[in-house]
Amino acid sequence: MGKQRNSDTAFLGQPRGLSTLFFTEMWERFSYYGMRAILLFYMYYAVTKGGLGFDETTAASIMSIYGSLVYMSGVVGGWLSDRVWGSRRTVFIGGVLIMFGHISLSLPFGSTALFVSIALIVVGTGLLKPNVSEMVGSLYSETDKRRDAGFSMFVFGINLGAAVAPWAVPFAASGFGFHLFGSGMNFHAGFSLAAIGMFLGLVQYYFDGKKYLSKDSLYPQDPIEKENLRPIIIWTIVGVIALAAIIAILGLTGNLTISNVIWIITIIAIALPIIYFVMMLSSRKVTKVERSRVWAYVPLFIAAAVFWAIEESGSVVLALFAANRTVLHIGGWHFAAANFQTLNPLFIMILTPFFVWLWSTWDKQPSAPGKFSAGLVFAGASYIFMALPGIIHGSTAGRVSPWWLIGSWFIVEIAEMLISPIGLSVTTKLAPKAFQSQMMSMWFLADAAGQAVNAQIVKFYSSSTEVPYFLAVGLVSVIIGIILFFFVKPIHRLMDGVD
Repeated sequence: MGKQRNSDTAFLGQPRGLSTLFFTEMWERFSYYGMRAILLFYMYYAVTKGGLGFDETTAASIMSIYGSLVYMSGVVGGWLSDRVWGSRRTVFIGGVLIMFGHISLSLPFGSTALFVSIALIVVGTGLLKPNVSEMVGSLYSETDKRRDAGFSMFVFGINLGAAVAPWAVPFAASGFGFHLFGSGMNFHAGFSLAAIGMFLGLVQYYFDGKKYLSKDSLYPQDPIEKENLRPIIIWTIVGVIALAAIIAILGLTGNLTISNVIWIITIIAIALPIIYFVMMLSSRKVTKVERSRVWAYVPLFIAAAVFWAIEESGSVVLALFAANRTVLHIGGWHFAAANFQTLNPLFIMILTPFFVWLWSTWDKQPSAPGKFSAGLVFAGASYIFMALPGIIHGSTAGRVSPWWLIGSWFIVEIAEMLISPIGLSVTTKLAPKAFQSQMMSMWFLADAAGQAVNAQIVKFYSSSTEVPYFLAVGLVSVIIGIILFFFVKPIHRLMDGVD
């Protein structure tokens, strides 16, 4: 089986199935990042300008916790794939829900449509993302050296869709350059374009998947037995009742506010990975070697959470900086604040060929923990860099050059290239056999935990607190990166043969 996998080089030297998953994620990310590019502005723009009229702090917290929920839901998606549906069907169902989520936002039904959309996209992305990534890993044998390069190409596909979206979707929302919507924005037109993108991804996935994806993806890795299903249903019902009771108590006491709901989700986002690690480490299905590898994954998980807290701030803190503190033109070229969201995927596409070459040819390259350590230092540096305009000018009033944002995004994308594709790859390699898709969910829980913490600390960001905010968060990342460096060798030993 390993030789057959290694001999498939139909897609730029990689397995042909990578092409199917590459374009599926490209369109899914087009829809998600297109929506995300304008969602913050949709929430806090005045109603007269086409928005919902939320205050900026609330809108920023909702954006962060939304991102956290999106990645937290991957736990359910991984479990359903492993135990019930198989990865291929789980991905398709997720894509359908995402499409309907964008359709909901495209309808002019105010905050009700917003929260319905959030629910649909949260569940849909949870079903789709961890399982697409797990399917990429299944294209390669354990000894195939193309794995890291393959994941880097996969991440390139993700960012290709994400790079186009922050231009196309805001362009649609503004009336396609023809000022069709008067002085305001028709955000619903932009959200409609995101829905179309997800539809295209579903069509491509359905037809190509039949031809190029393994039939193994149609079946769960660890099918659940009927006698084991009942306690899961019972605990699910208990969890739903407990959550409903908490919400009811908050409502009866007059404390059912968006802020308190965000706090509850933050606690869940931090507790969930702890519970998952305990479950995997204590499972009888996990061998001694697999248990050692899970222990090795714990510090990498923490490092990833810190990194994602900074990287994902692009749609929140840096978006506010772009709107309120940045000159929105370079020479005679004018652009929207939402367009800055393209910098994240654009720099990844620029950097990916270099890193694909580097990991493919560097024989004595650092281990995954070493790459994570360097990544955290770069991530922290990107925030420290953002503190410089306020320090240099001695004030955080007025607008500064867009090159500050461009430089910060470039630095953090170096960090992402050291952490994101490597993290995806090492997660599939360290995963216990009985928890393959669920282990991939753990990778996304790191993102969820980071964004959940962001939902709280973003409340302290404003133009007046700009310098201390960027310095504090940046220094925390750098310090953790340095600490991780001194534990690289012990962690690598725990990985037990995995590089």
